[in-house]
Amino acid sequence: MVDETFHKLRGRKADTLREDFCGTANTSCEWVRRRANNRAWAVDLDEDVLAWGRKNNVAALKEAAAQRVVLMHDDVLTVDTPPMDMVLAMNFSYWIFHSREALRGYFSRIRDCLADDGILFLDFYGGYESMREMKEETDHDDFVYVWDQARYNPITGAINCQIHFKFPDGSKIKRAFSYDWRLWTLPELRELLTEAGFARVLVHWEGTDKKSGEGNGVFTSTEKGDADAAFICYVSAEK
Repeated sequence: MVDETFHKLRGRKADTLREDFCGTANTSCEWVRRRANNRAWAVDLDEDVLAWGRKNNVAALKEAAAQRVVLMHDDVLTVDTPPMDMVLAMNFSYWIFHSREALRGYFSRIRDCLADDGILFLDFYGGYESMREMKEETDHDDFVYVWDQARYNPITGAINCQIHFKFPDGSKIKRAFSYDWRLWTLPELRELLTEAGFARVLVHWEGTDKKSGEGNGVFTSTEKGDADAAFICYVSAEK
């Protein structure tokens, strides 16, 4: 989606990508697989997950592709990287910034790190169920994935989300992942990106499959979304 959207908005293919809060750098590895001239910088504060990504994701690449991935154990607010065509902050990771000042500061920093025609891409989830304390289970072949919106404070917007796993033998992994976020809204996000100096901010909304009534995987920029119980969309911010 980000590859196609960048080309549509800028009239050229992107070459350089920075993956903030990258974890195991899976996206960066996929980026260098796509084209021989693509390069990626992957930034995270957790050395353990970077090491796992180096061993399992980067090592699985062909040697030429692996040389075009740079893993950086660093802070996204201060890391020094070349000017980027695209910066990605996905999996709602930027929600770790709980105040408008902190999030605007991150966006301003990213704007400075972009090439002259660079674009920041974010994902976003919302809908009225996003404010509920609830659990949702998804069955897979050899485990059950549990998404747990454990606590939500409507006064501050603070939300704690957790991921658990259940296995056929009755064993469990509780709180395999835990996220202390602020639940932002799209209007807040767009305002902060504009305040940070981005020239244009677009929301890319998923279309609906006419037969199934479910999302069709096609995201189009729009000013009108549906009042769904839960949705995921993308945001692009152009320098």
